[in-house]
Amino acid sequence: MVSPEIHRPVKVAIIGSGNVGATFAYTLLLSGLATEIVLIDANQSRAEGEMMDLNHAVPLTQPARVIVGTYADLAGSVVVVITAGSAQKPGESRLDLVARNANIFKSIIPEVVRHNPNGILLIATNPVDVLSYIAWKISGLSSDRVIGSGTILDTARFRSLLSQYFGVDARSVHAYIIGEHGDSEVPVWSLANIAGMRLPVYCAHNGRECHSQDLETIFHQVRDAAYEIIQRKGSTYYAIAAGLLRITEAIIRDQGTVLTISGYISNYYGIDDVYLSLPSIVDRGGLEHIIRLDLAEEEIKGLQNSAAVLKKITRELGY
Repeated sequence: MVSPEIHRPVKVAIIGSGNVGATFAYTLLLSGLATEIVLIDANQSRAEGEMMDLNHAVPLTQPARVIVGTYADLAGSVVVVITAGSAQKPGESRLDLVARNANIFKSIIPEVVRHNPNGILLIATNPVDVLSYIAWKISGLSSDRVIGSGTILDTARFRSLLSQYFGVDARSVHAYIIGEHGDSEVPVWSLANIAGMRLPVYCAHNGRECHSQDLETIFHQVRDAAYEIIQRKGSTYYAIAAGLLRITEAIIRDQGTVLTISGYISNYYGIDDVYLSLPSIVDRGGLEHIIRLDLAEEEIKGLQNSAAVLKKITRELGY
């Protein structure tokens, strides 16, 4: 892992100050990870309002400088988080967003790289896997430095619902959602465990119910969570902001943390040249290593299908 430059100010830039970008900025401010937070948005008035509100919180939280900037202010950012793009509408899949947001990225990414060629690009805009691939192609950066938030949120939802079902702390549940951050995502049931025991074994030894129909319902709730939340409140932003913070922390603190981020996949169960989510080691250099999972046959097929769905979209867009 690369040693962090602990004596330099830590700058994090956020492009897009809508619900996700603003909530992430607030979460970042509370964490104390960054000494400077740069907000950039096409709607400068909105960005200025968020900046003012955040700066008013500084005396009550952590010392930091929050500014509204231009692309030139990206220089020296450890991480540039991109949340800008068209929002997902009720009844709309993440992949429906792709053409609109791909066009937005054509104007954003070259400016980011021109002014901050040495930072990490963290993509949160949906559909995140396709847009991460497009960002990598446009940027010309190495793939380890262009990553997406991927299924970090889906994995958190998965662990949250499993924890409620089994009556344990969510942090004690170890389970992953892999593949697309979207409808073709894959639950890794074969490796899901509590206290090192696969779920059927845990249930058998601890007097717990473990009905396959219940577990399938949990996965459906995970997969469809965004649609349910959007229907009720218009958009999701708290949990994804927390996920972005976790990824940013792993980068800034050079932690080598295993997270289900979206990264460039090559020679993985026959999958090549696509961005999708797998447990990956994240450190100061970005994506350090993708972990090769010992998947069940149906999980391999699901992952291959997810890759095919994503690759078809990127190819249709000419990438």
